[in-house]
Amino acid sequence: MIESKKLDEDLQGNPVDATLYRGMIGSLMYLIASRPNLIYAIFLCARYQTKTTKKHLQVMKRIFRYLKGTINMGLWYSKDTDMSLTAYADADHAGYQDTRRSTSGSAQFLGDKLVSWSSKKQKSTTISST
Repeated sequence: MIESKKLDEDLQGNPVDATLYRGMIGSLMYLIASRPNLIYAIFLCARYQTKTTKKHLQVMKRIFRYLKGTINMGLWYSKDTDMSLTAYADADHAGYQDTRRSTSGSAQFLGDKLVSWSSKKQKSTTISST
């Protein structure tokens, strides 16, 4: 979602209405239950709810444009789902630009269907997830 630029606090940026930004974050968080592909981008944007700038709002609008183009995508669970459980975990290296802290995440699948996931900003920098 966020291609070449890393999202940061943007201390020099033009401030925008934080209420609008928070409402957009809330609306997108509601969609996470059926659109886990949005989790990383939404949680990244949610970090900047107190000092929202034009740069943050542009990223948020980009997410909404992505949603408009992928409106028929989402999770579908059928009754004939395979019952094998598979779990994955990963972490980035100092991906949070402002504090250089790492983010870790995991995803659990029942067959080929996603049933649980998590993402958390760590208290330290992760070197490896293995």
